[in-house]
Amino acid sequence: MTGTHGTQHALRHATLASLACCLLGALPARAAIEIDVQGVEPDIRRNVLVYLSLERYKTRNDVDETLIERLQERAEREATAALRPFGYYEPKVATEVTRNGTGNWRARIRIQPGQPVVMQEVTVEVRGPGAENPSLGGITANLPLRVGDRLSHAAYDAIKGGLQRSAATLGYLDAKLLRNELEVDPAKHVARATLILETGFRYRFGTTTIQQDAINETLLRRFVRYQDDAPYDATELLRTQFALDDSQYFSTVEVVAGEPDRTARVVPVNIRAEPNRRNRYSAGFGYGTDTKMRSTLTWENRRVNAKGHRARAQLKAAQIEQSAEARYIIPIGDPALEKLDFEFRYARDDRGDLDIRTTRFQPSVTHVLGDWQRVLFTSLTRARTITAATPTQPGTDEADTLVIPGVSYASVPRGYLGEALFSRTLYTELRGSTRSFGAPADYLQLRIEAERVVDLRPKWHLYLRGQIGASLITDTADLPGTERFFAGGDRSVRGFGYNDLSPLDAGGARVGGKHVFTGTLEVIRDLPRNLGVAAFVDAGNAFDAFGDPLQFSAGIGVRLRLPVVTMGIDLAQPLTNPRCRAANPDPRCVSQPGFDGLSGPRIHLNFSPKL
Repeated sequence: MTGTHGTQHALRHATLASLACCLLGALPARAAIEIDVQGVEPDIRRNVLVYLSLERYKTRNDVDETLIERLQERAEREATAALRPFGYYEPKVATEVTRNGTGNWRARIRIQPGQPVVMQEVTVEVRGPGAENPSLGGITANLPLRVGDRLSHAAYDAIKGGLQRSAATLGYLDAKLLRNELEVDPAKHVARATLILETGFRYRFGTTTIQQDAINETLLRRFVRYQDDAPYDATELLRTQFALDDSQYFSTVEVVAGEPDRTARVVPVNIRAEPNRRNRYSAGFGYGTDTKMRSTLTWENRRVNAKGHRARAQLKAAQIEQSAEARYIIPIGDPALEKLDFEFRYARDDRGDLDIRTTRFQPSVTHVLGDWQRVLFTSLTRARTITAATPTQPGTDEADTLVIPGVSYASVPRGYLGEALFSRTLYTELRGSTRSFGAPADYLQLRIEAERVVDLRPKWHLYLRGQIGASLITDTADLPGTERFFAGGDRSVRGFGYNDLSPLDAGGARVGGKHVFTGTLEVIRDLPRNLGVAAFVDAGNAFDAFGDPLQFSAGIGVRLRLPVVTMGIDLAQPLTNPRCRAANPDPRCVSQPGFDGLSGPRIHLNFSPKL
């Protein structure tokens, strides 16, 4: 019985194995198709692949020799058709399909584009009341298709679509193409294009209907970017939508053009908005190489009342800074751009060897004037400055109560609607005080910051950043600690610690300077997956006299492009030693030839404008 059972068991396994082999043999073999298109530019190659049936079948698992033959027969006429939009009407196409040792198919498409069709005549006209409109005129003055150019169907379609879209956007709602012709003579290798647009009359903005109960209607209407009966422009509806969204008064906003009145030639507008939650609470935790561990706790009242007033309070704690801040904001004028702001702030900051404790009340008025945001402010400040003791000099504790008026200008992008700015191309501030306002001495101070990204090549960028600060005062000791300059850190001279670069007092304590200069030159190379690598050189220092030596550093880093900004992690090495280049240098710099005392490299985490 045992022998019989074993034989039956083996027989069963053999039968199952044979059946499995048969089933596997019946399944179609999966063979990939590799396609190699040669002889044409990358954009034409991409279009050829879109046209090719071979491309669509390359991942199928039912490809056999019969199907491959049919696909190869189609390839020549498909490739020929793919070249016509680029002006090549008589190409020579050769196809070859082979099978390699692994069973995969390889298709070679060799193309000789031949003589292109060129534009013999390009006529683009705008007629009617909109003929003098600058936006429509800009299209006709900067055509992507001109006489002598190779025919491009895409360029022709771009002109046609641009005319129609611009006319509709600008309120020429009855515009129509009188002529829309693209004539091609392949035998003579020439083409003629004719586009004539009749604009008709321009519509105007009609009545605006508003449905919302979050704020006073008069305040909401001040957010509107257009005027009733003004020439219609659909981009102003988008700008109104963005302004209302950014106000944070509403959870949802719809700004929609209504049905045009063809008789009166007006377009009514409907605005619907739902109120946002009144209170918002948030907590944040993070780490920065300057601030070390940090945390924030924020409360915001988005709508104190129907007049759109806002209130905000924030607690911030980090190893080098602790602060409590409260703000009350009143919209004025154009509420998307202008505001009256009352700020109260208590802060304790470590800057160099100074422990600065500040109580400040600062009212300010913000306006946007063209491409500039102007802020007028007056700071009522109580500043206590504690200087750390050194082995040769005791510490000091000084307090000042003073009034500091000032004005700042920051460049803003065209069409700015009050959104948060993650970078400023140019920022300048002028501030100062006098003895009559409580200052130890009269002083005037100028601060300038700038940054810019220059695209060198498609994947190469140059990032420039600079800071200049200058104080008009005789003795730095008379400048309150809150007004002194320091350098070094993530957004300054990398390779040096945060606020480590500073003039020293007689005891060697870092007490800040009257002036500051920092500069960055950084080259960035894009990599796949939103990554990049960078190499940079930083220079700068805080000092009491122009002409004092600068400190230098160099390093490398990686970049991660986020939706709004670019995050960088850098490794920076100091190239100089501030102790050897100070007014009263380390004695070893003099007594020991070759002594440099350079510290090791530092890691920095930083954020910069998106590239």
